[in-house]
Amino acid sequence: MTNSPPLPDLLAFAAVARHRSFSRAAEEIGVSRSALSHTLRTLEQRLQLRLLNRTTRSVALTEDGADLLARLLPVLGDLDEIFADLAEQRGEPRGTLRINAPDQAARLLMRHVVPDFLALHPRMQVDLSIDGRFVDIVTQGFDAGVRLAEAVPQDMIAVPFAGPLRFVAVAAPAYLAQHPAPHVPADLAAHRCIRQRLPGGSFYQWEFERDGRAETVDVPGVLTLNNNPLMAEAAAAGLGIAYVPETVARDALEAGRLQLVLEPFCPPSPGLCLYYPGRRHVPAGLRAFITLLKQRLPD
Repeated sequence: MTNSPPLPDLLAFAAVARHRSFSRAAEEIGVSRSALSHTLRTLEQRLQLRLLNRTTRSVALTEDGADLLARLLPVLGDLDEIFADLAEQRGEPRGTLRINAPDQAARLLMRHVVPDFLALHPRMQVDLSIDGRFVDIVTQGFDAGVRLAEAVPQDMIAVPFAGPLRFVAVAAPAYLAQHPAPHVPADLAAHRCIRQRLPGGSFYQWEFERDGRAETVDVPGVLTLNNNPLMAEAAAAGLGIAYVPETVARDALEAGRLQLVLEPFCPPSPGLCLYYPGRRHVPAGLRAFITLLKQRLPD
C-alpha cells in the first residue's frame, strides 16, 4: 500500500487523459502546466510505466495509460458519488457536473438551464463540452451527455426535454423562383443542395418520412458545411436547399427569407435527451440539473 501513488497524482493523470491536453488539465486542476508535467513524470517513474505519449502539439494515451484509465474511472466515479452523497446530506449539491453535448443542444442549455442552475447551486461548477461526435461518456469522464433520442445507447437512462424536433428542407424565394420546388425527395437530385459533413467525415444523408414510409436521400451539393445555422444562412442567401432543424430556420421562415419545401415529408420526431449511466446512484448535482431541466425545458 505504501507504493500506491497519491490520489492527487491519479486525479491529475485522469484530467490529462480526459482533456488530451496539459494546458486544459492544468487549468481545471488549478496548477501550472510545468507542475502538472512534473507530477505526471513522477507518477510514471513511480509506476515504472509510460502512460502518455507527448509531442509539442498533442497528448495521447499509451496502451498502459489506457488500461490504467479504464481501471481508474470506476474508482473515481465511486469517490465522486461518495462526495456527492456527503454534500447531499449537508443539503447542497457541490462539485463539477460534466456534460457532453452537440453545439445546438449546448446553446439551448446555456440559454435556459445553466445560468439558473449555477445561481441556485453556488457550490456547483458546470463543465459543458461541445462536441459533434458521439463519445463514450463513461470512458471520457462525463456525468451525462445530450443527443437525439434515437442516438442514445440502450443501456443509458434517457431524460427527454424540449419536445419533439423536426428537420425541414428550406430554400430562399429567389432560389425557388429559378428552380421549381421539389415535390418528392427524389426530385432533390436535380437541385443545388447544401450538404452537411458529419464529425466523422461522411456526408449526412437527408431523412424523410411520409405515411410511415422512411426515405433516405444522398443529395448532390454545391456547398458543404458542418454547422446548421450556417447552412440556414446559406439557403437564405439563395445558394440552394438546406435540411436543418426547424428551430434553426424559424426566424428566417417567419421573415420570409426562407420557405419550406417537401413539408409533407418532414414529420416531427423524438427530440433531445439528456442521458447518463444507470448502473449507479445518480450524483446530487446531476439530479438537481435534471430537475431544473424538466422545469425550464419540459418535453
